[in-house]
Amino acid sequence: MVLFILKNLNHIAVIDTLQINFLNQNTFKFLVFRKALVTIKRTARLQGGGRLFIGVKWPAYGLLQSVFSIWDQASVSVDGDFRFYTGCRVVVDQGAKLELGSGYVNSNSSIACFSHIKIGHDVAIAENVTIRDSDNHSIMNFTHAKTQPITIGNHVWIGMNAIILKGVNIGDGAVIAAGAIVNKDVPAKALVGGIPARVIKENVEWA
Repeated sequence: MVLFILKNLNHIAVIDTLQINFLNQNTFKFLVFRKALVTIKRTARLQGGGRLFIGVKWPAYGLLQSVFSIWDQASVSVDGDFRFYTGCRVVVDQGAKLELGSGYVNSNSSIACFSHIKIGHDVAIAENVTIRDSDNHSIMNFTHAKTQPITIGNHVWIGMNAIILKGVNIGDGAVIAAGAIVNKDVPAKALVGGIPARVIKENVEWA
């Protein structure tokens, strides 16, 4: 980890990193990179002993701004090392809860947490992925749950341009194919793809 920091020292926003860690002592540690906009409201709750890297430079998207916002009474926990690369947009809405294990989210991806999103350990999320636990709007004369939690298990790989919608549980070791729209639960060690996503193969392994 020290080697990683030294290699990226020129890209780290040192003042922002020091300020955020000073204001949020005894929680997980932040490492903020340049062109990353971090907003943490005073009533937000930060928990866990991990490390959160925000706006890690990805060469092809190095000029894009990263956004990480935690609103009033929201909760964020980080257990391991978790990285958000250039251009990621993460918003934890008022009163919502985001739980992060370890892994990374690649460039231009978006996480919008309005209720509860949990991401496990050793998770790989490719570029342009959207994870959103709410529709944010109601359909008149139609009964449906506008917002439902999302759980992503351990060692899950989510391919580029995939969309993970509200109420979905993704089992350990699952693989989500590029471009899939996931609106139903995914079994452990299953490969799913398509619109909407369906099981293509079971008992898969990836490295």
